Amino acid sequence: MATSSLGGSTILLRRDEGGAIRFFPSPSNTCKLSFRLKHTLITCHATRRLAASVARASSREVAVVGGEVVEKGKEQGRALKVGLICGGPSAERGISLNSARSLLDHLQEDDLHVSCYYIDCNLNSFAISSAQVYSNTPADFDFKLESLAQSFQSLADLAKHLATAVDIVFPVIHGQFGEDGGIQELLEKYNVPFVGTGSNECRQAFDKYKASVELRKHGFVTVPNFLVQGYETNKSELSEWFKRHQLDPDLGKVVVKPTRGGSSIGVRVAYGVNDSLVKANEIISEGIDNKVLVEIFLDGGSEFTAIVLDVGSGSNRCPVALLPTEVELLFRGANDVKEKDAIFNYRRKYLPTQQVAYHTPPRFPLDVIENIRRGASLLFQQLSLQDFARIDGWFLPNPGSKLSSSEREFGRTESGTIIFTDINLISGMEQTSFLFQQASKVGFSHTNILRSIIHHACLRFPNLASVRGISGQVPSRSKSIQLNKSFPRHEGARKVFVIFGGDTSERQVSLMSGTNVWLNLLAFHDLEVTPFLLSPVSEYASSVDMEKEADDARNRTLWSLPYSLVLRHTTEEVLAACIEAIEPDRAAITSDLRKKVMNDLMEGLMDHNWFTGFDIADELPEKFSLRQWIKLAKEVKATVFIAVHGGIGEDGTLQFLLDAEGVPYTGPGTMASKICMDKVATSAALKHLVKSGVLTIHKDVWRKDNLSNKPINDIWHELNQKLQCKTLCVKPAKDGCSTGVARLCCSKDLAVYVKALEDCLLRIPPNSLSKAHGMIEMPSPPPEHLIFEPFIETDEIVVASNSRNETAQGLMWKGNSRWVEITVGVIGKCGSMHSLSPSVTVKETGDILSLEEKFQGGTGINLTPPPLSIMGETALSRCKQRIELIANTLQLEGFSRIDAFVNVDSGEVLIIEVNTVPGMTPSTVLIHQALAEQPPIYPHQFFRKLLDLASERSM
Repeated sequence: MATSSLGGSTILLRRDEGGAIRFFPSPSNTCKLSFRLKHTLITCHATRRLAASVARASSREVAVVGGEVVEKGKEQGRALKVGLICGGPSAERGISLNSARSLLDHLQEDDLHVSCYYIDCNLNSFAISSAQVYSNTPADFDFKLESLAQSFQSLADLAKHLATAVDIVFPVIHGQFGEDGGIQELLEKYNVPFVGTGSNECRQAFDKYKASVELRKHGFVTVPNFLVQGYETNKSELSEWFKRHQLDPDLGKVVVKPTRGGSSIGVRVAYGVNDSLVKANEIISEGIDNKVLVEIFLDGGSEFTAIVLDVGSGSNRCPVALLPTEVELLFRGANDVKEKDAIFNYRRKYLPTQQVAYHTPPRFPLDVIENIRRGASLLFQQLSLQDFARIDGWFLPNPGSKLSSSEREFGRTESGTIIFTDINLISGMEQTSFLFQQASKVGFSHTNILRSIIHHACLRFPNLASVRGISGQVPSRSKSIQLNKSFPRHEGARKVFVIFGGDTSERQVSLMSGTNVWLNLLAFHDLEVTPFLLSPVSEYASSVDMEKEADDARNRTLWSLPYSLVLRHTTEEVLAACIEAIEPDRAAITSDLRKKVMNDLMEGLMDHNWFTGFDIADELPEKFSLRQWIKLAKEVKATVFIAVHGGIGEDGTLQFLLDAEGVPYTGPGTMASKICMDKVATSAALKHLVKSGVLTIHKDVWRKDNLSNKPINDIWHELNQKLQCKTLCVKPAKDGCSTGVARLCCSKDLAVYVKALEDCLLRIPPNSLSKAHGMIEMPSPPPEHLIFEPFIETDEIVVASNSRNETAQGLMWKGNSRWVEITVGVIGKCGSMHSLSPSVTVKETGDILSLEEKFQGGTGINLTPPPLSIMGETALSRCKQRIELIANTLQLEGFSRIDAFVNVDSGEVLIIEVNTVPGMTPSTVLIHQALAEQPPIYPHQFFRKLLDLASERSM
């Protein structure tokens, strides 16, 4: 017998003596459920087909999830061994690492063992530990490879190893060598089974020029393009192409992009023939590609992307496009730094920027959505793709004369023109990627969709027929929450509420942190985990009165989030998705499209006995006040996992409210949080520890209004005199650890910074100050108080793995000042906090670590633990003792992160700040440090430990 939940009601499923499946509603819900179940079985064709499929499976337990039958307890066999290959030579290596982490998080189980392999930019190959996958960047990988990894003499040796060590390979190398047929050809040569499209088909589809030729051959509308090969391009031929397509040779707007550079790298906008050739030569000289496409810029169009999943058997393909996603570029009015030529580039695709929003399904006419799905599936079939792919394109509501006009071309609809432009053979698989966004919309969890892809790939290889490692079991999922007595109570399952979002400048990182925590905790079947978004407020409230702040906070709005609504890049997008989801007309359209896609999927999936059904129900978000939410948490005895960075999540307000109701939560208590949020108060609380080797930085606090009302030169002179230095660091007094932080070298720098505050800029563009720097994200709205302090000069640490003059395995460091910057996590109970191993921070660009460098894989380097060439064991031990002294003095508990400078000889610590709700993203430094413990603590274990500490404290 098995049980499941359907819309808050319980269903029991079991077989009678004759072997027939019977549905048994819980007695308390019999009347209500009988209608729901009847309605679901009548309207959901997919469920009827699933029921028939399950009926063929003798003696198997099944359950119903969201109207779908789910099979339990499949026949057991040996574990399937999957080889995960990441890295590669392209500029998308960082995204490849994100994908690898995601796959490892969601695939590693008792019945499926994952081994990890890495290929560097020079095509050297290595077997790496799963712990090393959580390193932050390719530079991290390359630095540690010699000491931590097993290298192979050649790619051939790697392939020979894979042929005996794993059952099937899942390549997650994006761009060159991953999607151009390189890795596929290698695996084919040595008869190694792999997931995805074959080498010949990859070569054809990856090359944008060849793909466009092939698409035209198959009758698809395409974008007119011109191929630039090498530096000696015939200018007159390009000029003729401009004229032929009614483009001004001097000002005609085009897109210039590498033919074999993935979907984001190297793409730029050009004007006219000369500019096009300049941009093309830049791409060639940068080594991105030696062939470049010049395409007409599609003004007035909307970009979309669609995941296609093959659910056929063997050589019989049955591609089904999931619900496509519309990509909307956004700009926040005059206060935003708007680029002259907006395109969906690398930063917008992979970083938590507010400059892009996604809509799944698109806000297109229904006939357009259906034609996108049909066209993507047809393209997948005609190009002989396998298992899965992501296909990008454009919808033009009013096609211009610059496009071909044949009525016979696929893509012409009554509402406009559909154009497919890019084929991604290995779609990005980071946690909130299009693959998971679209899959969850039609009932697949991360684990379910990945296992389905792998098992489908196994069908092509007869030798894998005996491997029954993929059981189809999926993690426990979050439940719908209702503020009434019908809230589901499952015996033995602990309720966990993960809260993230808010209105601070770190709210996007908070979303990344909360999503990561939620997904990791879903792996525990004894937990019932629900994600919640703390909505932003229209005006920022800042008060020294805790009671007043708490009263204001009690009326803040939260949303319980269904699975699919969590998978977004920004809190604004999550909130918009919540509002959109409960809008009746939009909800009806989405529901109808979801059912259609599920029916299409089941046409193929019903023939595979390994498919156990969809595990994500079609649920709606629910809205609460913070007061109601805390009442609910108390009622169901939930533990709150706080992932709200800054604001009420870190200044003690949320902790104060939870303490008042006796609701346990992660991290430090009310007073410790309040003190650590105020950088001046933190320094004051630690000043007396100077004799113990704990130092503080002298600070000067200014009101924002005073900075605007006084001559800049006078302010600069006053700061120089008071702080006794010529180079300053400015930061918000009560905001996060990255936003609004800048190095100021002169009064002109201060003027630029103050002007950005006055204009409420969301970011200061790169190199706006006298010292080179990257993008500076600014707090929004601007902080009321700012801190100025001396800029601490440390010796530059350079990772130079290709240099022959380096020391300590690629590390170059002069060590003149003897001070380095570190960040270190502390974990434990109040009064007995344990210091994890510190990480030395290495700045790749500028002097201040950006949001990307701190939180997003692909940039930023952390060396964990500090190399012995920088800090000896004695100094490291003293450093950790002082970190623990700081933590215990501040009465920290649970976990926190401390940023500081350390003297590499004495172990003296110069405190920068303490973060009581540190970043918990997939590549955060705390994960590195937990993995450096003995034995290593993996992410899901780490977050579970933090949760258990919170529960123990409440006892």
